[in-house]
Amino acid sequence: MSEIVLAEPIYEGDLEEPQRPVTRAITMGSTSYHNHVPEPFESERLPATLASEIQRFLRVANLIEIEEPRIAYLCRFHAFEIAHNMDRNSTGRGVRQFKTSLLQRLEQDEETTISKRKEESDIRELRRVYHAHKEYIIKHDRVFDLENRHREQLINARRIGSVLFEVLKRVSNTNPQALANRGRIQKKSNDLFVPYNILPLDHGGIQQPIMKLPEIKAALAAIRNIRGIPSANDFQKHGDFIDMFDFLQYCFGFQEGNVTNQREHLLLLLANIHIRKTHKPASDSKLEDGAVDELMRKFFKNYTNWCKFFGRKSNIRLPYVKQEAQQYKLLYLALYLLIWGEAANLRFMPECLCYIFHHMAYELHGMLTGAVSLTTWEKVMPAYGGQPESFLNNIVTPIYTVISEEAKKSKGGTTDHAMWRNYDDLNEYFWSPDCFEIGWPMRLDHDFFCTQPSKKPKPKKASESTGSVEERREDREEVEVGATNKEEDRKPQWLGKTNFVEVRSFWQIFRSFDRMWSFLILSLQALIIMACHDLESPLQLFDKVIFEDVMSIFVTSAFLKLLRAMLDIVFTWKARQTMEFSGKVRHVMKLVVAAIWTIVLPVYYGNSRRKYTCYPARYGSWLQEWCFSSYMVAVAIYLMTNAVEMVLFLVPSIRKYIEISNYRICTILSWWTQSGLYIGRGMQESQLSVLKYTVFWVLVLLSKFSFSYFFEIKPLIEPTKQIIKLSVKHYEWHELFPTVQSNAGVIVAVWAPIVVVYFMDTQIWYSVYCTIFGGVYGILHHLGEIRTLGMLRSRFHTLPSAFNVSLIPPSSRSDQKRKNGFFHNKFKKVSKTENNGLAKFVLVWNQIINSFRTEDLINNRELDLMSMPMSSELFSGIVRWPVFLLANKFSTALSIAKDFVGKDEILIRKIKKDEYMYCAVKECYESLKYILEILIVGDLEKSIVSAVLTEIEESIARSSLLEDLRMTELPHLLAKCIELIELLVEGNEEHHSKVVKILQDIFELVTNDMMTNGSRILDLLNSFQQIDVDFVDFKRTIEPELFGSADDKNSIHFPLPDDSASLIEQIKRFHLLLTVKDTALDIPTNLEARRRISFFATSLFMNMPGAPKVCNMLPFCVMTPLFMEDINFSMKELHSSQREVSIIFYMQKIFPDEWENFLERMGCENLDGLKEESKEEELRNWASYRGQTLSRTVRGMMYYREALKLQAFLDVAEDEDILEGYDAVESRNHVLSAKLDALADMKFTYVLTCQLFGSQKASGDPHAKDIIDLMKRHPSLRVAYVEEKEVIGGKKPQKVYSSVLVKAVNDFDQEIYRIKLPGPPTIGEGKPENQNHGIIFTRGEALQTIDMNQDSYLEEAFKMRNVLQEFLQNQGRRPPTLLGLREHIFTGSVSSLAWFMSYQETSFVTIGQRLLANPLKVRFHYGHPDVFDRLFHITRGGISKASKTINLSEDVFAGFNCTLRRGCITYHEYMQVGKGRDVSLNQISKFEAKVANGNSEQTISRDIYHLGRQFDFFRMLSCYFTTIGFYFSSLMSVIGIYVFLYGQLYLVLSGLERVIIVEARLQNIQSLETALASQSFIQLGLLTGLPMVMEIGLEKGFLNALKDFVLMQLQLASVFFTFSFGTKIHYYGRAILHGGAKYRPTGRKVVVFHTSFTENYRSYSRSHFVKGFELLLLLIVYDLYRRSYQSSMAYVLITYSIWFMSITWLFAPFLFNPSGFSWEKIVDDWKDWNKWIRQQGGIGVQQDKSWQSWWMDEQDHLRRSGMTSRLLEILLSVRFFLYQYGLVYHLDISQNSMNFLVYLLSWIVILAVFLLVKAVNLGRKQFSAKYHLVFRLFKAFLFLGVLAVILALYFICKLSWKDLVVCCLAFFPTGWGLILFAQAVRPLIENTGFWEFTRVLAKTYDYGMGVALFAPIAVFSWLPIISAFQTRFLFNEAFNRHLQIQPILAGKKKNR
Repeated sequence: MSEIVLAEPIYEGDLEEPQRPVTRAITMGSTSYHNHVPEPFESERLPATLASEIQRFLRVANLIEIEEPRIAYLCRFHAFEIAHNMDRNSTGRGVRQFKTSLLQRLEQDEETTISKRKEESDIRELRRVYHAHKEYIIKHDRVFDLENRHREQLINARRIGSVLFEVLKRVSNTNPQALANRGRIQKKSNDLFVPYNILPLDHGGIQQPIMKLPEIKAALAAIRNIRGIPSANDFQKHGDFIDMFDFLQYCFGFQEGNVTNQREHLLLLLANIHIRKTHKPASDSKLEDGAVDELMRKFFKNYTNWCKFFGRKSNIRLPYVKQEAQQYKLLYLALYLLIWGEAANLRFMPECLCYIFHHMAYELHGMLTGAVSLTTWEKVMPAYGGQPESFLNNIVTPIYTVISEEAKKSKGGTTDHAMWRNYDDLNEYFWSPDCFEIGWPMRLDHDFFCTQPSKKPKPKKASESTGSVEERREDREEVEVGATNKEEDRKPQWLGKTNFVEVRSFWQIFRSFDRMWSFLILSLQALIIMACHDLESPLQLFDKVIFEDVMSIFVTSAFLKLLRAMLDIVFTWKARQTMEFSGKVRHVMKLVVAAIWTIVLPVYYGNSRRKYTCYPARYGSWLQEWCFSSYMVAVAIYLMTNAVEMVLFLVPSIRKYIEISNYRICTILSWWTQSGLYIGRGMQESQLSVLKYTVFWVLVLLSKFSFSYFFEIKPLIEPTKQIIKLSVKHYEWHELFPTVQSNAGVIVAVWAPIVVVYFMDTQIWYSVYCTIFGGVYGILHHLGEIRTLGMLRSRFHTLPSAFNVSLIPPSSRSDQKRKNGFFHNKFKKVSKTENNGLAKFVLVWNQIINSFRTEDLINNRELDLMSMPMSSELFSGIVRWPVFLLANKFSTALSIAKDFVGKDEILIRKIKKDEYMYCAVKECYESLKYILEILIVGDLEKSIVSAVLTEIEESIARSSLLEDLRMTELPHLLAKCIELIELLVEGNEEHHSKVVKILQDIFELVTNDMMTNGSRILDLLNSFQQIDVDFVDFKRTIEPELFGSADDKNSIHFPLPDDSASLIEQIKRFHLLLTVKDTALDIPTNLEARRRISFFATSLFMNMPGAPKVCNMLPFCVMTPLFMEDINFSMKELHSSQREVSIIFYMQKIFPDEWENFLERMGCENLDGLKEESKEEELRNWASYRGQTLSRTVRGMMYYREALKLQAFLDVAEDEDILEGYDAVESRNHVLSAKLDALADMKFTYVLTCQLFGSQKASGDPHAKDIIDLMKRHPSLRVAYVEEKEVIGGKKPQKVYSSVLVKAVNDFDQEIYRIKLPGPPTIGEGKPENQNHGIIFTRGEALQTIDMNQDSYLEEAFKMRNVLQEFLQNQGRRPPTLLGLREHIFTGSVSSLAWFMSYQETSFVTIGQRLLANPLKVRFHYGHPDVFDRLFHITRGGISKASKTINLSEDVFAGFNCTLRRGCITYHEYMQVGKGRDVSLNQISKFEAKVANGNSEQTISRDIYHLGRQFDFFRMLSCYFTTIGFYFSSLMSVIGIYVFLYGQLYLVLSGLERVIIVEARLQNIQSLETALASQSFIQLGLLTGLPMVMEIGLEKGFLNALKDFVLMQLQLASVFFTFSFGTKIHYYGRAILHGGAKYRPTGRKVVVFHTSFTENYRSYSRSHFVKGFELLLLLIVYDLYRRSYQSSMAYVLITYSIWFMSITWLFAPFLFNPSGFSWEKIVDDWKDWNKWIRQQGGIGVQQDKSWQSWWMDEQDHLRRSGMTSRLLEILLSVRFFLYQYGLVYHLDISQNSMNFLVYLLSWIVILAVFLLVKAVNLGRKQFSAKYHLVFRLFKAFLFLGVLAVILALYFICKLSWKDLVVCCLAFFPTGWGLILFAQAVRPLIENTGFWEFTRVLAKTYDYGMGVALFAPIAVFSWLPIISAFQTRFLFNEAFNRHLQIQPILAGKKKNR
């Protein structure tokens, strides 16, 4: 080792070295000079603290070890030195083990490698190898048409050279410059290998194809224009600035990785916009000003609006000189990108970034202009200097620390939202002028940076933001330095919430949508008044009495406004410190004004009632007189603000101008109605859009109010009047309020369900009109026009022209002006200049079909049948259609001709009537001619064949074919032709004689049997044989037979030439045309292939923008976040069968046809054959592509790149290239292939944000290897991850976090960029934080967010550039900023549940979103096929929100944010993306729970509040009913059922129902009985399923829709949807009251397994079972005590839906549980259940192991509840005591006593029972262990005592057996109510004996409920037919496809 430490001097002569071995090392030779082949040292699994610094040395060592072992040793030694210097004490995780193993390896290799050294010293050895690699690089550097193998060798040479340079520097102990001088090494030698992402900006990459693009050159020249900027000397920098980014880095201290990343980012943006603006390749390198201006507008639109909002000047200041202006613009763009790229979590706070940019732009401008600071009188310089990482440490980290500390206070989102500031709170602080008090440099003692509330908060000084804009405007010439007039010794105080407080309360719904609720309440009051007046006609409203009564609604309105004002103050109280003074004044004034109106209007109404001033109306008017009162005048004044709002609603452009204007008059006008916030202003749509959604909602509301009036309200008016008149003197219980007048309890019981229905049925009417409008819209947009193979065949001939119009760029600019609309022409003639469009269609079609084959959707035969031949005939308009279209056409034509009698013209017309038949006949004839021309080579034979063909063609020309040929012989001729073609295809030389024989037979058949005048052909034959008479006999002896051989000359060319692939293909196709019969009509047989090809064909006729050329399209990026999901199934996972069946066995049974196709493609017969052929990797991929894995997603998304390359090829290809084929040209022409790759790289990037990749790689997790394999399979794939490593410094290691981007280079992951983060990035919700850290590595102007359970298809990828063109088209007032795309659920075939789920999801993502986008204009972001305007969103907070818990549904908040910031969201159905959904009930329920939790958090969020307040009335209705309204309406419908049942329970137990019914019958009033059936309207909820039926009808046909709907009902779809309904309402309601919303991973498993009874009980006990038992109990009690005077049929009609719901909630999990009625499973479940119940719980025991642990976890939501929520919980639990109160008075033992003592005695009984149980427990503790006999005697004594008491009561007090049953019905609910009460007051009783008793009681109840559920399941499991029926309805779809389900359920694997 001494030679390594003591370096020898370097001199000139040492540079000569032998080349041969080094060359071998470069080319990766596998031979060695010695027999010993050393094992490579581990270079991938390295300690995280060292990996980034040493990995490259270890990799290079492994790379060159075989050829250059000593160099490998030196590289490893250098790595060891670096590792030792970084961590001398080996304190980092895994460092000590690594250093030990590396040191051992070095000791092992030292002697062996010295002996293999080729030079005298290590330095010379290093120099020799280094120079050899360098010369290899120089030699091949400019050659870029290299094959992949040579390209990899060049990359390896660069990598090795770069590493050796570093080792050489270290070993020689010389500075780089001296080394360069001595060794003729350039100054930038270490730039031999510079990792890059897309653009190789180092010197070596300048010759690469992408760098030769003119637009790249222009952008690069502009970025490198540093003329005029301050010199490098001003910043103590050695050397000049390379470009603008270099200058900014030294000015502001940005990180190197950030600078490199954003340099490429800006270059690509400029280049893409430049080429799009110029529409032509620029020859010069001048960047278009228009490109820069467009980028400026997109990037700084938000910043300039922010400046205007504060009335401040923008700090983007440009010089007047045009050349300098562009440079300044680029500097500002670069500065913003560098700020954004390093901002980490601050990217969620766009206005915070505006604040930072505002000050840094001021500093930049000062430096550029040499300005002098007015405070320091020195040149303006950056406040924080330009030291390395200065920006990160001084600007980002302090603000990040605030975010992090506030997030910690949330305790994982469980703390009340009011106690901590989320991202929105912190960002909204920068909406206030107070933010400028932070100053620059930032004052870290400012209140903003304080994260802990002070004990004595001081009132904050009011802001002066209410002044005029001019008063607030500051002419800024220098940077603000903060508020200097404040006391320096003041302690910072916590600011609290900003503008909004997320309060858990249902009042938030009223507060956010107060206009809607007020409207509904006032409408209900008006309808009731109208019904009381028995109004029949709307004109009766103008009767003065009725009109005055109706106008009383405004008194109610005043009180509602007062309520709203009070709620606003209460709910924003904790945000008062940050609220502007003007906001506080507005709240107070609104409260005062509302209070005044609540006094004025009632007073005027009371004083002026029935006091009118009337004037006679004009003659002929429909009004008799005009009347008004002082109250009406007051109302008119009251409504003035509403009138102004109405006018502004009708003219949205004026309202928008007022809202966004900063003029003082506009500010004053909007001050009362607007919140004064930065967002939510100017969201108005165009006049037409307003009209459309207004009409929609007017129709909905008219229907709703008409129905409510005539069927709900009016029928109840008369019964109500009768009930009021009734006098009830006798009750059947102790009436607590006997003095209440007018039977108020009855009226409430009757009206309450109707009122609930009234408030929720708007959701139903919305569903009805959604169905109508969505269906009409779908029909107009051609949805489902091609949905079957028959439709596809009938319209296939129109596809080429539709394809040409939709997907081929126009050849001239004028052609782009195509008419848009519903009925625009898709069939325009292809012009001569575009006649290659047909060939392009054929090429694309064949690529699509080949992708089907690659995906194993079709087999080889189907591939042949569906492919279209490529030939030069296409350019003349002649098409050879796919054989599957022509199947049976030729044989049909032959049958027609054989028996035809008539003229030729009629026969030809008959054949031509079917275009495909005519094409088949024509092609068969032409093919036969062509084959005969090739096959027959003899002169005689050629002449004869030519004569026959000429004769036939002349007959056709003369129209005498039927006369000249006997058509009856055609079948024989067909048979002979088929025999001939089969021999030609086989090509066996031994069959030469057979071919001759068949040709002779054909000749004889044609001439003798078919041709009526065949003698002419025979005469021709004889004329060739005329010779001299003398040679006749000789001739006869040597004459060969026709088509035979003579004199070694063949008359036929058989076998055909092998080199003609096109000929072989044509013969095969001819054979298919002749032989394929009706079976080809079902091609393709795979259902997925049919669906995809039908949708693609349909989409070509939809309205989509024209496709630009690839070079002119918008660039885009796809991003997929990944956490711990599956990447690929491992072989172990595929064959593992721990739970019933293995995945591969399951896949074979679910996808049998695709499995067969896969085996055919692999050339194997079965699974064992695949293993023998070592094709396990292909097997893994096949299975993974059918699961919900990342590899499936990546394959689908990479189709974009494949499609772009093909489209780029078509853009530049000549006719000859198209004929040759895309694959052939790409493989042959390396230059063209490189150009296509460059263009694809420019336009498309794909980034996976795998946040755990670094830790997975370090730990050797197989997931990391799978990700690397994905990158190797797709070289353009990039992976971004968060690296967490410990840096050794100080007393203990510090954790450092970095965002890292890697790609695959020569089988390794290569780091491209590394950007240090201020701390761990996952502060809020995981997924949006993961997206945020990776978004800086995305490129382009559009960004598609894709989940890892999604898929895409090649045929859909061709439409992506059309989709991106939507961004350039205005939708109303503005261009779109978010494009919604259609989803297809690909998991629907797994089971019936998956089928239901897929239909439900499909209806939402199609007909639902179609309506949301147009006409309602309230579509948000619901999933991840959507395409974002990337530049719009990265400057406005990103593509999702990440605050903990509140942003649980992070996706939809991106849509909210987009809309609030004046974005536009559209939806397009001509492109689809695949998506997987959950397939088992438990997975689906978890998903539904997650979505319901997300909606509950949305309900209390500021985004929903702002939308509800800022939208106009009708758009606000759309927003409500399409977001949280659906869940709240669902909750109300269930509440309606409870209200109805408890109302009926009150009526029957109190005896009031008997009185009403008896009175009604006495007076013959039918309406009273009708009133009691009010609940039946809740059953209208079934109508919410209409949109799903409509969408199925559109997509599959309405007959199929009806069939599917009936089939779904037979498969218990109603049970499933009812059960899911219960999941939604439970988790939605509970999360609003108590919180507890959280992400619930569903697992996305492929195989459907049996779920244990215990797991089902844990999952659904509180959400379904308890509610089901309660409903069942209510129904039983109601049925027991309703009187015989009520008909049983009426009871059934009223309550059947509730019976259905309760039974569904109780037993659906077991119905939908595979093998749920298998006796073996039942026995196992029972054992597991009892074990779970009895297992002791506690700390560390999981809830799946013990009931006690589960019960404690189940109450987590109550631990976080506030006092209000607990009180409400207690109030709700009171309902369970109603049973006991009512039923004890109906006991026989009560002897009809109505005394209150009866109820008190019942509590004594309960207490006695509890004491009895307690006594048993005490006895068990005291006696069971030592005195067991005593314990038994004690129990016997107690039993006998209880029995004696019961008997005594039976004989003395007349206790009946019925009383015992009734007591159970009474006391069971009481016990449950006590449990709920105890849980609510747990903090008070937790440390007492009551809590232990509560736990025992709860355990008893759970065990009892479990047994009650288990018993019927066990009974049914005895009946085998039940199990068979269950399997049938669960897997009916699979049975229909003849799949083997029973083996899957049984777990049999013998047939694999």
